[in-house]
Amino acid sequence: MAGILAWFWNERFWLPHNVTWADLKNTDESTFPQAEDLYLACPLAFCMFMIRLVFERFIARPCALGLKIQANGPQKAQPNAILEKVFTAITKHPDEKRLEGLSKQLDWDVRTIQRWFRHRRNQEKPSTLARFCESMWRFTFYLYIFTYGVRFLKKSPWLWNTRECWYNYPYQPLTVDLHYYYILELSFYLSLLFSQFTDIRRKDFLLMFLHHVATISLITFSYVNNMARVGTLVMCLHDAADVLLEAAKMANYAKCQRLCNVLFVMFALVFISSRLGVYPVWILNSTVFESWEIVGPYPSWWVFNVLLVLLQALHTFWSYLIVRIACRAISRGKISCATNLKSHQFSISLAQ
Repeated sequence: MAGILAWFWNERFWLPHNVTWADLKNTDESTFPQAEDLYLACPLAFCMFMIRLVFERFIARPCALGLKIQANGPQKAQPNAILEKVFTAITKHPDEKRLEGLSKQLDWDVRTIQRWFRHRRNQEKPSTLARFCESMWRFTFYLYIFTYGVRFLKKSPWLWNTRECWYNYPYQPLTVDLHYYYILELSFYLSLLFSQFTDIRRKDFLLMFLHHVATISLITFSYVNNMARVGTLVMCLHDAADVLLEAAKMANYAKCQRLCNVLFVMFALVFISSRLGVYPVWILNSTVFESWEIVGPYPSWWVFNVLLVLLQALHTFWSYLIVRIACRAISRGKISCATNLKSHQFSISLAQ
């Protein structure tokens, strides 16, 4: 295990030339990011999960009921042990051959069995009330963390001059505000990862799981090698569009179509302008060119920038999808934004 840890934390991978982990140990004068700082995110993630349950029960649910969002879920399939066994152990989408076999075994017509499977699949989907509560929780968190990020960055020199992200790197002290920002973001995504195993299992479970793992990995990576300054810029930039996305989804669940239309247009404008304009011109320019000039490349620098460039490719692809969704909605005369975007939630969120 000691050999594995020594290989994983190899200084020549993580740090610039002639810098060692000993150089970044905390002293009385300066505090630097330490990998063990991130352990705090685990208990905080659990606390955040519990706060979410209380929030959804006592704040979001009354708001949803006040907006006349129905609490009842989809129609339940009638109990049947044979069909339930097929559904849970074999397939949720039986082919014609299996349907005919079940029809003979149960003495039911094929259409009735197809309807049973459709109702049973719908049972696994969260109700509109549950989805509204989830979106309201995410909206509240994104609004808070985005507001906090803007207030924090307004006082930070690297917001106005991105070259400040690399001056004196990696000997940049860790401030209390920056540490809080990182730990809170990491705790939130850890709580989302944990809640996937307690919420109703959805069809995009694996995709969202991979998204959360990727987000957690990027946050952890940038903190450990003290790229936290540019990391705060990336997080704040991506949180801006997420606020509008969750607000649009809530409007859609509440059947406020005009509000949903407006919020969706705002979301699309912010998403496309921030991901295709601000991100490459402001952030990628700094991480690729300014850091090369000031610090120079090293192994983890290459990994970090490759991940950020791949992120830009995702931004481009999902901006195209958003435009296509908008064009289709306009041709139909309305924008059912939350429903359409939900099927692409993994990839839009991956841009975080």
